[in-house]
Amino acid sequence: MTDWMRALLVVDPDQRDWEDLEQRAAVSRALRLGRDVAAFEARWPETEAQEAPAPAFTWAQLERQLADLAGCPVKAEMARDLVSATRKMSRFKPPEMVLREILCMTWALLDEGFQPPQEGSAEMP
Repeated sequence: MTDWMRALLVVDPDQRDWEDLEQRAAVSRALRLGRDVAAFEARWPETEAQEAPAPAFTWAQLERQLADLAGCPVKAEMARDLVSATRKMSRFKPPEMVLREILCMTWALLDEGFQPPQEGSAEMP
């Protein structure tokens, strides 16, 4: 890590400049993402392509299918948000890491034990 990055991460408790704090938070998130990608690549090193690649699909197709599988309108909305977040971060991650995230979000959306609160109902404990 470079010195200027370390300097950005040192937070002065008396610091009141929100823009500077936001920059520090952004650098911290970027460093965490870099560590996550490095850990993933260490655990799952890229192999030589000896197989045909999986069929391609669009983010809109993924969103549509997850929303359909979700089973309720609240989870369908969650699917849209989850796909959007995954899409935005996908350019910084290896393809297999994105695949893993898609599988995890699918698992979460299909988990019958997880029922998010309906709009207008009391929050879950």
